[in-house]
Amino acid sequence: MIDKLEMLIALAREEHFGRAAESMGLTQPTMSSGIKQLEAQLGVQLVWRGSRFSGLTPEGQRVLVWARRIVGDARTLREEMRSAQQGLSGNLRLAVIPTALTTVASLTARFSETHPNVSFTILSRSSAEILRLLEDLEIEAGISYLDNEPLGDVTTVSLYRESYRFICAQTSPFADRREIGWDEIAEVPLCLLTPDMQNRRIIDESFREVGKRVTSKLESNSTVVLMAHVATGDWGTILPHHMAEFLAAGKSVRIIPLREPSRHHAVGLIAPHREPHTPVLTALLREAASISDL
Repeated sequence: MIDKLEMLIALAREEHFGRAAESMGLTQPTMSSGIKQLEAQLGVQLVWRGSRFSGLTPEGQRVLVWARRIVGDARTLREEMRSAQQGLSGNLRLAVIPTALTTVASLTARFSETHPNVSFTILSRSSAEILRLLEDLEIEAGISYLDNEPLGDVTTVSLYRESYRFICAQTSPFADRREIGWDEIAEVPLCLLTPDMQNRRIIDESFREVGKRVTSKLESNSTVVLMAHVATGDWGTILPHHMAEFLAAGKSVRIIPLREPSRHHAVGLIAPHREPHTPVLTALLREAASISDL
């Protein structure tokens, strides 16, 4: 039955029989047959059927909750038995908010020193996408904000607190400042992350607290794009201090601390709230706690 429950999870995620089948390496008839078999086994209709996928029935939604729990537990069992035989190994899938991409190495590099048979796949995703990926069992863990927006039922380990810097070219009229206020940079041509990113929502709120509303000159979901534009001399951006220092290396830019309102949001590792965790994930959570700055 577990393989059929995995099909239901894929179908709920993709909302399309063809895409769900492709994501599992199956044909669409095999996917459709598997869902019908699951319905027969459980004695309920799981999917509203029409000319295309129309969603899960109320019973299907309830089965989906159980499916995620059962499939997650089955994977944990397999991982635990493999670790008992082979030690910690396999691939850990992490999704990371863009502003933490330069600090994730502090966790993964140390973990790899102790557990060389574990490899990593690291994806850049928004905080909302990370929660969805965790729920759908597409990643084992994520690195995201812990205290700004609701996380739901997850296990968390704080890593550090994020503070913010204004970055401008050395030719900027602000380049000689030792610090600067949010209100002072409201009229600067800013390039910022897109509104779906929690970092952008934090920045917008900081401007609102000083009575300013900012319309960005350029938006991107890539911090590299933001810094590349600042380096041309005509733009400014706002980034967390760790990322600002990493991206500014070798460039003719200035990094200037921002005055009040001084926001310091916690960033940390999040994982499904499931006991027990897989041995690999348990080790990762332990490693995260050992390097925490908080």
